[in-house]
Amino acid sequence: MRCRLGVTPLFLLLVAVLVNVPAASVQADPNDWFGIQVVDADTDRGVPLVELETVHHVRFVTDSAGWVALNEPELMNRPTFFHVRSHGYEMPADGFGVRGKQFTPRAGERATLKLRRVNIAERLYRITGGGIYRDSVLLGIKPPLAEPLLNGQVLGQDTVMTVFYRDRFRWFWGDTLRPDYPLGQFRTSGAISKLPEQGGLDPSVGVDLQYFTNDNGFSRPMCGHPSKDGVIWIAGLCSVRDSAHAERLLCFYSRRKDLEQELDHGLMRYDDDQDKFVVLRELTEADAWRHPDGQTLRWRDGEVDYLAFASPVPNVRVRATWEDATNPAAYEAFGLWEAEAVSPPAKFPDKLPRDAEGQLRWRWGHNVVPIDPKQERDLIAAKKMTTDEARFLPRDAEGRTIVIHAASVHWNAYLKRWLVIGEQYGGTSLLGEIWLVTADAPTGPWRTAVKILTHDKYTFYNPAHHPEFDADGGRVIYFEGTYTNSFSGNPDATPRYDYNQIMYRVDLADPRLQPVVGR
Repeated sequence: MRCRLGVTPLFLLLVAVLVNVPAASVQADPNDWFGIQVVDADTDRGVPLVELETVHHVRFVTDSAGWVALNEPELMNRPTFFHVRSHGYEMPADGFGVRGKQFTPRAGERATLKLRRVNIAERLYRITGGGIYRDSVLLGIKPPLAEPLLNGQVLGQDTVMTVFYRDRFRWFWGDTLRPDYPLGQFRTSGAISKLPEQGGLDPSVGVDLQYFTNDNGFSRPMCGHPSKDGVIWIAGLCSVRDSAHAERLLCFYSRRKDLEQELDHGLMRYDDDQDKFVVLRELTEADAWRHPDGQTLRWRDGEVDYLAFASPVPNVRVRATWEDATNPAAYEAFGLWEAEAVSPPAKFPDKLPRDAEGQLRWRWGHNVVPIDPKQERDLIAAKKMTTDEARFLPRDAEGRTIVIHAASVHWNAYLKRWLVIGEQYGGTSLLGEIWLVTADAPTGPWRTAVKILTHDKYTFYNPAHHPEFDADGGRVIYFEGTYTNSFSGNPDATPRYDYNQIMYRVDLADPRLQPVVGR
Protein backbone atom coordinates (compact mmCIF):
# COMPACT_ATOMS: atom_id res chain seq x y z
CA MET A 1 0.00 0.00 0.00
CA ARG A 2 1.16 3.57 -0.76
CA CYS A 3 0.01 6.86 0.68
CA ARG A 4 -0.50 10.10 -1.20
CA LEU A 5 2.55 11.63 -2.92
CA GLY A 6 3.92 8.12 -3.37
CA VAL A 7 5.38 7.97 0.17
CA THR A 8 5.58 4.48 1.64
CA PRO A 9 4.36 3.68 5.18
CA LEU A 10 7.88 2.55 6.14
CA PHE A 11 9.30 5.93 5.10
CA LEU A 12 6.75 7.69 7.29
CA LEU A 13 7.64 5.42 10.20
CA LEU A 14 11.32 6.28 9.89
CA VAL A 15 10.57 9.98 9.74
CA ALA A 16 8.37 9.65 12.82
CA VAL A 17 11.16 7.90 14.72
CA LEU A 18 13.71 10.58 13.87
CA VAL A 19 11.52 13.52 14.86
CA ASN A 20 10.03 11.74 17.89
CA VAL A 21 6.47 11.75 16.58
CA PRO A 22 4.15 9.63 18.77
CA ALA A 23 3.62 6.08 17.52
CA ALA A 24 -0.11 6.65 17.13
CA SER A 25 0.55 9.12 14.28
CA VAL A 26 2.63 6.68 12.20
CA GLN A 27 0.72 5.95 9.01
CA ALA A 28 1.58 2.30 8.43
CA ASP A 29 -0.98 -0.29 7.42
CA PRO A 30 -0.56 -3.46 9.53
CA ASN A 31 -2.02 -5.47 6.68
CA ASP A 32 1.09 -4.77 4.61
CA TRP A 33 3.26 -6.77 6.98
CA PHE A 34 3.84 -10.38 7.89
CA GLY A 35 4.40 -10.84 11.62
CA ILE A 36 6.27 -13.52 13.55
CA GLN A 37 6.11 -13.52 17.33
CA VAL A 38 8.77 -15.49 19.16
CA VAL A 39 7.51 -16.63 22.56
CA ASP A 40 8.85 -18.47 25.59
CA ALA A 41 7.61 -22.06 25.34
CA ASP A 42 6.84 -22.12 29.08
CA THR A 43 5.13 -18.75 29.51
CA ASP A 44 3.94 -17.77 26.00
CA ARG A 45 5.42 -14.34 26.65
CA GLY A 46 7.16 -12.63 23.74
CA VAL A 47 10.96 -12.90 23.80
CA PRO A 48 13.03 -9.83 22.87
CA LEU A 49 16.42 -10.02 21.17
CA VAL A 50 15.83 -13.13 19.05
CA GLU A 51 17.55 -13.06 15.66
CA LEU A 52 15.88 -14.55 12.59
CA GLU A 53 18.15 -14.66 9.55
CA THR A 54 17.32 -15.78 6.03
CA VAL A 55 19.51 -17.95 3.85
CA HIS A 56 20.75 -14.80 2.09
CA HIS A 57 21.60 -13.13 5.43
CA VAL A 58 18.73 -10.72 5.80
CA ARG A 59 18.49 -10.37 9.57
CA PHE A 60 15.53 -9.48 11.74
CA VAL A 61 15.61 -8.98 15.52
CA THR A 62 12.48 -9.29 17.66
CA ASP A 63 11.31 -6.19 19.49
CA SER A 64 10.47 -6.04 23.18
CA ALA A 65 7.19 -7.89 22.62
CA GLY A 66 8.92 -10.62 20.64
CA TRP A 67 7.60 -9.44 17.26
CA VAL A 68 9.28 -9.26 13.88
CA ALA A 69 7.52 -7.40 11.07
CA LEU A 70 8.69 -8.09 7.53
CA ASN A 71 7.71 -7.18 4.00
CA GLU A 72 10.59 -8.26 1.82
CA PRO A 73 9.44 -8.33 -1.83
CA GLU A 74 11.57 -11.34 -2.76
CA LEU A 75 10.30 -13.40 0.17
CA MET A 76 6.58 -12.72 0.24
CA ASN A 77 4.24 -15.61 -0.60
CA ARG A 78 7.02 -18.18 -0.88
CA PRO A 79 8.43 -20.67 1.64
CA THR A 80 11.35 -19.00 3.45
CA PHE A 81 13.74 -20.49 5.98
CA PHE A 82 14.90 -18.49 9.00
CA HIS A 83 17.91 -19.41 11.13
CA VAL A 84 16.96 -18.72 14.76
CA ARG A 85 19.39 -17.78 17.56
CA SER A 86 19.15 -15.95 20.85
CA HIS A 87 21.29 -15.61 23.98
CA GLY A 88 19.96 -18.10 26.53
CA TYR A 89 17.06 -19.36 24.39
CA GLU A 90 17.20 -22.42 22.19
CA MET A 91 15.46 -24.02 19.24
CA PRO A 92 15.95 -27.74 18.56
CA ALA A 93 18.40 -28.63 15.79
CA ASP A 94 17.36 -30.73 12.81
CA GLY A 95 19.30 -33.72 11.48
CA PHE A 96 21.89 -31.42 9.92
CA GLY A 97 22.38 -29.44 13.12
CA VAL A 98 20.49 -26.46 11.72
CA ARG A 99 18.32 -24.48 14.14
CA GLY A 100 15.48 -22.63 12.47
CA LYS A 101 12.06 -22.80 10.91
CA GLN A 102 10.36 -22.27 7.58
CA PHE A 103 7.52 -19.77 7.17
CA THR A 104 5.62 -18.48 4.15
CA PRO A 105 5.34 -14.70 4.67
CA ARG A 106 2.00 -13.30 3.57
CA ALA A 107 0.90 -9.72 4.09
CA GLY A 108 -1.54 -9.39 6.99
CA GLU A 109 -0.83 -12.85 8.43
CA ARG A 110 0.76 -13.69 11.78
CA ALA A 111 2.77 -16.70 12.99
CA THR A 112 4.23 -17.91 16.28
CA LEU A 113 7.57 -19.50 17.06
CA LYS A 114 8.25 -21.08 20.47
CA LEU A 115 11.70 -21.27 22.04
CA ARG A 116 12.93 -23.05 25.13
CA ARG A 117 14.54 -20.81 27.72
CA VAL A 118 17.93 -22.09 28.89
CA ASN A 119 18.79 -19.13 31.09
CA ILE A 120 17.36 -19.03 34.60
CA ALA A 121 16.85 -15.28 34.14
CA GLU A 122 13.93 -14.36 31.89
CA ARG A 123 14.52 -11.60 29.36
CA LEU A 124 11.67 -9.07 29.55
CA TYR A 125 12.28 -5.96 27.44
CA ARG A 126 14.73 -3.30 26.39
CA ILE A 127 14.57 -0.19 28.60
CA THR A 128 16.50 2.32 26.48
CA GLY A 129 17.23 3.08 22.85
CA GLY A 130 15.33 3.49 19.60
CA GLY A 131 12.63 1.24 18.18
CA ILE A 132 11.90 -0.64 21.40
CA TYR A 133 8.50 -1.64 19.96
CA ARG A 134 9.24 -0.91 16.30
CA ASP A 135 7.79 -4.15 14.94
CA SER A 136 4.73 -4.06 17.18
CA VAL A 137 3.92 -0.58 15.87
CA LEU A 138 4.24 -1.74 12.26
CA LEU A 139 1.91 -4.64 12.98
CA GLY A 140 -0.70 -2.42 14.65
CA ILE A 141 -0.12 -3.90 18.12
CA LYS A 142 -0.43 -1.35 20.94
CA PRO A 143 2.80 -1.10 22.96
CA PRO A 144 2.73 -0.53 26.73
CA LEU A 145 5.05 2.50 26.61
CA ALA A 146 4.03 6.10 26.04
CA GLU A 147 7.13 6.49 23.79
CA PRO A 148 7.67 3.09 22.12
CA LEU A 149 9.84 4.27 19.21
CA LEU A 150 12.18 7.07 20.30
CA ASN A 151 12.22 8.60 23.76
CA GLY A 152 14.40 11.64 24.46
CA GLN A 153 16.07 10.98 21.07
CA VAL A 154 18.11 8.28 22.81
CA LEU A 155 19.55 5.51 20.66
CA GLY A 156 21.94 4.03 23.23
CA GLN A 157 22.83 4.34 26.92
CA ASP A 158 25.56 2.89 29.08
CA THR A 159 25.49 1.73 32.74
CA VAL A 160 22.53 2.64 34.93
CA MET A 161 22.45 4.11 38.43
CA THR A 162 19.06 4.42 40.14
CA VAL A 163 17.76 5.92 43.37
CA PHE A 164 14.42 6.75 44.95
CA TYR A 165 14.78 10.39 45.89
CA ARG A 166 12.15 12.91 46.98
CA ASP A 167 9.20 10.72 45.94
CA ARG A 168 10.59 10.00 42.48
CA PHE A 169 12.42 7.02 41.04
CA ARG A 170 15.42 8.48 39.25
CA TRP A 171 17.58 6.95 36.55
CA PHE A 172 21.04 8.09 35.47
CA TRP A 173 23.20 6.70 32.67
CA GLY A 174 26.66 7.22 31.24
CA ASP A 175 27.43 7.80 27.56
CA THR A 176 24.28 8.42 25.49
CA LEU A 177 23.91 8.02 21.71
CA ARG A 178 21.77 10.26 19.51
CA PRO A 179 20.37 9.97 15.94
CA ASP A 180 22.03 12.98 14.30
CA TYR A 181 25.76 12.36 14.89
CA PRO A 182 28.07 9.47 15.90
CA LEU A 183 29.27 11.37 19.00
CA GLY A 184 26.55 11.64 21.61
CA GLN A 185 26.25 13.12 25.09
CA PHE A 186 28.94 12.18 27.60
CA ARG A 187 28.11 14.03 30.82
CA THR A 188 25.45 11.71 32.25
CA SER A 189 21.81 11.48 31.22
CA GLY A 190 18.81 11.36 33.52
CA ALA A 191 15.13 10.46 33.69
CA ILE A 192 12.37 9.86 36.20
CA SER A 193 9.64 7.23 36.33
CA LYS A 194 6.73 6.32 38.54
CA LEU A 195 6.79 3.22 40.69
CA PRO A 196 3.77 0.91 40.27
CA GLU A 197 2.21 2.16 43.51
CA GLN A 198 2.44 5.69 42.08
CA GLY A 199 0.59 4.74 38.91
CA GLY A 200 3.62 3.60 36.92
CA LEU A 201 3.86 0.44 34.86
CA ASP A 202 4.34 -2.90 36.55
CA PRO A 203 8.05 -3.78 36.07
CA SER A 204 7.00 -7.00 34.35
CA VAL A 205 5.53 -4.80 31.58
CA GLY A 206 8.02 -1.98 31.21
CA VAL A 207 9.31 1.37 32.46
CA ASP A 208 7.93 4.68 31.18
CA LEU A 209 10.89 7.02 31.32
CA GLN A 210 10.55 10.80 31.32
CA TYR A 211 13.91 12.16 30.20
CA PHE A 212 15.46 15.46 31.16
CA THR A 213 15.95 17.01 27.71
CA ASN A 214 17.43 20.11 26.09
CA ASP A 215 15.65 22.53 23.75
CA ASN A 216 16.11 20.11 20.85
CA GLY A 217 14.42 17.28 22.74
CA PHE A 218 17.62 15.27 23.23
CA SER A 219 18.61 13.86 26.63
CA ARG A 220 20.62 16.66 28.23
CA PRO A 221 23.76 16.56 30.43
CA MET A 222 22.98 16.07 34.12
CA CYS A 223 26.44 17.03 35.42
CA GLY A 224 27.75 20.57 35.70
CA HIS A 225 31.51 21.12 35.99
CA PRO A 226 33.70 24.25 35.76
CA SER A 227 35.67 22.65 32.93
CA LYS A 228 34.11 22.07 29.54
CA ASP A 229 36.55 19.27 28.76
CA GLY A 230 36.11 15.58 29.40
CA VAL A 231 33.54 12.88 29.88
CA ILE A 232 31.83 12.76 33.29
CA TRP A 233 30.74 9.43 34.77
CA ILE A 234 28.98 9.10 38.10
CA ALA A 235 28.76 6.22 40.59
CA GLY A 236 27.76 5.45 44.15
CA LEU A 237 24.47 7.30 43.87
CA CYS A 238 22.94 7.68 47.34
CA SER A 239 20.09 9.53 49.01
CA VAL A 240 21.05 10.61 52.53
CA ARG A 241 19.70 13.02 55.16
CA ASP A 242 21.64 15.93 56.61
CA SER A 243 21.64 17.23 60.19
CA ALA A 244 18.37 19.09 59.52
CA HIS A 245 16.85 15.78 58.32
CA ALA A 246 16.55 17.12 54.77
CA GLU A 247 16.95 14.50 52.04
CA ARG A 248 19.91 15.15 49.74
CA LEU A 249 21.43 13.32 46.80
CA LEU A 250 25.14 12.57 46.52
CA CYS A 251 27.38 10.78 44.04
CA PHE A 252 31.00 10.28 43.08
CA TYR A 253 32.14 11.69 39.75
CA SER A 254 35.08 10.96 37.51
CA ARG A 255 35.97 13.45 34.77
CA ARG A 256 37.93 11.64 32.10
CA LYS A 257 39.80 12.23 28.88
CA ASP A 258 39.02 8.67 27.81
CA LEU A 259 38.55 5.15 29.16
CA GLU A 260 42.10 5.06 30.54
CA GLN A 261 42.91 8.62 31.64
CA GLU A 262 41.17 10.43 34.51
CA LEU A 263 41.39 14.23 34.68
CA ASP A 264 39.94 14.70 38.18
CA HIS A 265 37.41 13.13 40.53
CA GLY A 266 35.32 14.07 43.50
CA LEU A 267 31.84 14.40 44.98
CA MET A 268 28.77 15.95 43.40
CA ARG A 269 25.50 16.98 45.01
CA TYR A 270 22.15 17.23 43.27
CA ASP A 271 20.86 20.76 42.77
CA ASP A 272 17.08 20.42 42.87
CA ASP A 273 16.50 23.88 41.42
CA GLN A 274 18.55 23.07 38.30
CA ASP A 275 17.80 19.33 38.26
CA LYS A 276 21.45 18.45 37.78
CA PHE A 277 24.57 17.48 39.72
CA VAL A 278 27.12 20.14 40.65
CA VAL A 279 30.62 19.72 42.08
CA LEU A 280 30.66 19.60 45.88
CA ARG A 281 34.37 18.95 46.35
CA GLU A 282 37.31 17.57 44.43
CA LEU A 283 39.11 14.60 45.97
CA THR A 284 42.82 13.85 46.06
CA GLU A 285 44.73 10.70 45.17
CA ALA A 286 44.85 9.92 48.90
CA ASP A 287 41.06 9.57 48.78
CA ALA A 288 41.32 6.82 46.14
CA TRP A 289 38.68 4.64 47.82
CA ARG A 290 37.23 7.01 50.41
CA HIS A 291 34.08 7.95 48.54
CA PRO A 292 30.88 6.42 47.14
CA ASP A 293 31.39 4.09 44.19
CA GLY A 294 29.67 1.34 42.21
CA GLN A 295 26.15 0.31 43.23
CA THR A 296 24.98 1.54 46.64
CA LEU A 297 23.35 -0.63 49.30
CA ARG A 298 21.91 0.21 52.72
CA TRP A 299 23.10 -1.89 55.61
CA ARG A 300 22.18 -1.76 59.28
CA ASP A 301 25.09 -3.30 61.18
CA GLY A 302 24.22 -3.55 64.84
CA GLU A 303 22.72 -0.19 65.80
CA VAL A 304 24.35 1.79 62.98
CA ASP A 305 22.92 2.56 59.54
CA TYR A 306 25.55 2.43 56.81
CA LEU A 307 25.83 3.12 53.12
CA ALA A 308 28.02 0.47 51.53
CA PHE A 309 29.31 0.41 47.97
CA ALA A 310 29.69 -2.63 45.74
CA SER A 311 32.62 -1.80 43.49
CA PRO A 312 32.74 -4.65 42.72
CA VAL A 313 32.13 -5.92 46.29
CA PRO A 314 30.92 -4.06 49.42
CA ASN A 315 34.38 -3.43 50.90
CA VAL A 316 33.82 0.29 51.59
CA ARG A 317 31.17 1.83 53.85
CA VAL A 318 30.26 5.04 55.68
CA ARG A 319 27.63 6.03 58.24
CA ALA A 320 24.43 7.03 56.47
CA THR A 321 24.55 10.75 57.25
CA TRP A 322 25.28 13.65 54.91
CA GLU A 323 28.10 14.87 57.13
CA ASP A 324 29.89 11.51 57.08
CA ALA A 325 29.16 10.64 53.44
CA THR A 326 30.77 13.92 52.32
CA ASN A 327 33.84 13.46 54.57
CA PRO A 328 36.52 11.13 53.13
CA ALA A 329 38.02 10.59 56.60
CA ALA A 330 34.76 8.98 57.77
CA TYR A 331 34.96 6.10 55.28
CA GLU A 332 35.97 2.59 56.35
CA ALA A 333 37.36 -0.27 54.29
CA PHE A 334 37.05 -4.02 54.83
CA GLY A 335 40.28 -5.97 54.65
CA LEU A 336 43.14 -7.57 56.53
CA TRP A 337 45.89 -5.01 57.01
CA GLU A 338 46.34 -1.28 57.38
CA ALA A 339 47.92 0.97 54.79
CA GLU A 340 50.76 1.93 57.13
CA ALA A 341 51.85 -1.73 57.28
CA VAL A 342 52.48 -1.88 53.54
CA SER A 343 55.60 -0.49 51.85
CA PRO A 344 55.08 0.21 49.06
CA PRO A 345 51.24 0.14 49.40
CA ALA A 346 50.74 -1.90 46.23
CA LYS A 347 52.50 -4.93 47.74
CA PHE A 348 51.07 -7.50 50.12
CA PRO A 349 52.55 -7.86 53.62
CA ASP A 350 54.85 -10.81 54.18
CA LYS A 351 52.23 -12.45 56.41
CA LEU A 352 48.52 -11.82 56.71
CA PRO A 353 47.27 -11.06 60.24
CA ARG A 354 45.80 -14.08 62.01
CA ASP A 355 44.37 -14.73 65.48
CA ALA A 356 45.58 -17.30 68.01
CA GLU A 357 43.61 -20.04 66.23
CA GLY A 358 45.18 -19.16 62.89
CA GLN A 359 42.04 -17.52 61.45
CA LEU A 360 42.42 -14.47 59.23
CA ARG A 361 41.62 -11.22 61.05
CA TRP A 362 39.18 -9.51 58.70
CA ARG A 363 38.10 -6.10 59.96
CA TRP A 364 36.73 -2.67 59.13
CA GLY A 365 38.99 0.34 59.59
CA HIS A 366 39.65 3.86 58.38
CA ASN A 367 43.16 2.93 57.22
CA VAL A 368 42.52 -0.68 56.26
CA VAL A 369 43.34 -1.62 52.66
CA PRO A 370 40.08 -2.74 50.94
CA ILE A 371 40.31 -6.23 49.44
CA ASP A 372 38.48 -7.25 46.26
CA PRO A 373 38.14 -10.57 44.37
CA LYS A 374 41.18 -10.04 42.14
CA GLN A 375 43.37 -9.32 45.18
CA GLU A 376 42.06 -12.46 46.87
CA ARG A 377 42.91 -14.44 43.75
CA ASP A 378 46.46 -13.03 43.84
CA LEU A 379 46.81 -13.75 47.57
CA ILE A 380 45.81 -17.36 46.91
CA ALA A 381 48.32 -17.60 44.06
CA ALA A 382 50.99 -16.24 46.42
CA LYS A 383 50.00 -18.91 48.99
CA LYS A 384 49.18 -16.29 51.60
CA MET A 385 45.54 -17.37 51.81
CA THR A 386 43.63 -20.54 50.94
CA THR A 387 40.65 -20.66 48.59
CA ASP A 388 38.37 -21.48 51.52
CA GLU A 389 39.54 -18.35 53.35
CA ALA A 390 38.53 -16.00 50.53
CA ARG A 391 35.32 -14.06 51.16
CA PHE A 392 34.52 -12.78 47.66
CA LEU A 393 35.47 -15.72 45.41
CA PRO A 394 32.41 -17.98 45.08
CA ARG A 395 32.58 -21.26 43.22
CA ASP A 396 30.17 -22.95 40.85
CA ALA A 397 28.80 -26.49 41.13
CA GLU A 398 32.00 -27.89 39.57
CA GLY A 399 34.20 -26.04 42.05
CA ARG A 400 35.47 -23.44 39.56
CA THR A 401 36.23 -20.03 41.04
CA ILE A 402 34.12 -17.12 39.79
CA VAL A 403 35.88 -13.74 39.75
CA ILE A 404 33.27 -11.00 40.12
CA HIS A 405 33.99 -7.89 38.06
CA ALA A 406 30.88 -5.83 38.95
CA ALA A 407 27.93 -6.53 41.24
CA SER A 408 24.72 -5.30 42.77
CA VAL A 409 24.12 -6.37 46.41
CA HIS A 410 20.87 -6.02 48.37
CA TRP A 411 18.97 -7.65 51.23
CA ASN A 412 16.30 -10.06 50.03
CA ALA A 413 13.17 -10.47 52.15
CA TYR A 414 12.22 -13.82 50.60
CA LEU A 415 15.56 -15.51 51.24
CA LYS A 416 16.29 -13.48 54.37
CA ARG A 417 19.84 -13.22 53.12
CA TRP A 418 21.96 -10.81 51.12
CA LEU A 419 21.60 -11.33 47.39
CA VAL A 420 24.43 -10.74 44.92
CA ILE A 421 23.87 -10.28 41.19
CA GLY A 422 27.42 -10.44 39.88
CA GLU A 423 29.09 -10.12 36.50
CA GLN A 424 31.94 -12.55 35.92
CA TYR A 425 35.31 -11.60 34.53
CA GLY A 426 36.08 -14.36 32.02
CA GLY A 427 33.98 -17.41 31.19
CA THR A 428 32.01 -18.08 28.01
CA SER A 429 32.01 -14.33 27.31
CA LEU A 430 34.65 -12.02 28.77
CA LEU A 431 32.05 -9.85 30.53
CA GLY A 432 28.80 -11.56 29.55
CA GLU A 433 28.10 -14.04 32.34
CA ILE A 434 25.83 -13.15 35.28
CA TRP A 435 25.81 -15.16 38.52
CA LEU A 436 23.60 -15.22 41.61
CA VAL A 437 25.19 -15.61 45.04
CA THR A 438 23.81 -15.28 48.58
CA ALA A 439 25.50 -14.51 51.89
CA ASP A 440 24.71 -13.84 55.54
CA ALA A 441 26.41 -10.45 55.33
CA PRO A 442 27.38 -8.15 52.43
CA THR A 443 31.02 -9.00 53.18
CA GLY A 444 30.30 -12.68 52.78
CA PRO A 445 31.70 -15.13 52.71
CA TRP A 446 30.27 -15.61 49.22
CA ARG A 447 30.46 -19.36 48.75
CA THR A 448 28.26 -20.87 46.02
CA ALA A 449 27.31 -19.25 42.70
CA VAL A 450 24.71 -20.26 40.11
CA LYS A 451 24.84 -18.82 36.61
CA ILE A 452 21.52 -17.17 35.75
CA LEU A 453 22.37 -15.50 32.45
CA THR A 454 24.80 -16.18 29.62
CA HIS A 455 25.72 -14.51 26.35
CA ASP A 456 27.42 -15.93 23.29
CA LYS A 457 30.47 -13.73 22.63
CA TYR A 458 28.67 -10.63 23.80
CA THR A 459 29.03 -8.34 26.81
CA PHE A 460 26.44 -7.69 29.51
CA TYR A 461 28.11 -5.57 32.14
CA ASN A 462 27.41 -3.50 35.28
CA PRO A 463 24.27 -5.36 36.44
CA ALA A 464 21.86 -3.40 38.63
CA HIS A 465 19.28 -5.16 40.79
CA HIS A 466 16.21 -2.98 41.49
CA PRO A 467 14.93 -4.00 44.95
CA GLU A 468 12.14 -1.42 44.59
CA PHE A 469 10.66 -3.74 41.94
CA ASP A 470 10.87 -6.96 44.00
CA ALA A 471 7.55 -8.83 43.90
CA ASP A 472 5.84 -11.61 45.86
CA GLY A 473 7.70 -10.81 49.06
CA GLY A 474 11.04 -10.68 47.28
CA ARG A 475 10.64 -14.01 45.51
CA VAL A 476 10.71 -12.34 42.08
CA ILE A 477 13.55 -9.91 41.45
CA TYR A 478 14.36 -7.59 38.55
CA PHE A 479 17.76 -6.54 37.27
CA GLU A 480 19.24 -4.94 34.18
CA GLY A 481 22.63 -4.44 32.55
CA THR A 482 24.35 -2.94 29.52
CA TYR A 483 24.20 -5.13 26.41
CA THR A 484 27.11 -4.30 24.09
CA ASN A 485 29.67 -5.92 21.85
CA SER A 486 32.39 -3.80 23.52
CA PHE A 487 35.21 -5.92 25.02
CA SER A 488 33.67 -9.10 23.55
CA GLY A 489 35.82 -9.41 20.44
CA ASN A 490 32.60 -9.70 18.46
CA PRO A 491 32.52 -7.07 15.68
CA ASP A 492 28.84 -7.72 14.93
CA ALA A 493 26.68 -5.30 16.94
CA THR A 494 23.01 -6.27 17.33
CA PRO A 495 20.85 -3.63 15.58
CA ARG A 496 18.94 -1.35 18.00
CA TYR A 497 19.87 -3.42 21.07
CA ASP A 498 23.61 -2.76 21.18
CA TYR A 499 24.80 -0.35 23.89
CA ASN A 500 21.46 -0.35 25.67
CA GLN A 501 19.84 -1.55 28.88
CA ILE A 502 17.87 -4.81 29.02
CA MET A 503 15.63 -5.87 31.90
CA TYR A 504 15.51 -9.44 33.26
CA ARG A 505 13.70 -11.12 36.12
CA VAL A 506 14.40 -14.17 38.23
CA ASP A 507 12.03 -16.31 40.28
CA LEU A 508 14.07 -17.27 43.34
CA ALA A 509 11.84 -20.33 43.78
CA ASP A 510 13.30 -21.82 40.58
CA PRO A 511 14.59 -25.28 41.61
CA ARG A 512 17.79 -24.69 39.61
CA LEU A 513 18.74 -22.11 42.25
CA GLN A 514 18.55 -24.63 45.09
CA PRO A 515 22.36 -24.81 45.57
CA VAL A 516 22.50 -21.10 46.34
CA VAL A 517 19.14 -20.22 47.92
CA GLY A 518 18.86 -23.31 50.13
CA ARG A 519 15.05 -23.50 50.12
